[in-house]
Amino acid sequence: MRWIKGLILAVILLVVLLVGILFAVNNQQTIGLNLIWIELPPVSLSVWLLASLASGVIVGMLAMLGVYTRLKARLARAQRHSKQQQKELDRLRTQELKELT
Repeated sequence: MRWIKGLILAVILLVVLLVGILFAVNNQQTIGLNLIWIELPPVSLSVWLLASLASGVIVGMLAMLGVYTRLKARLARAQRHSKQQQKELDRLRTQELKELT
């Protein structure tokens, strides 16, 4: 089963690599980018598109970091509460058994 997962992952990575190569080959036009206050040098369109994708992914991950940490803290709190409840339940069970004897 593990080798099937590895094989599927390898095929997916190969397909992504081939699509990336085709994307870079088909977008060779050089374009200079003007960001109002700075003019960036002319580079191929594929580089600008991939750079904007990468920066968007990074900004998205940073934006979700707060939500992720809040959820992790909430999960840790819930697990602590559950552990305390389990200890209390075990204590009550043993106390009930002692009272019956």
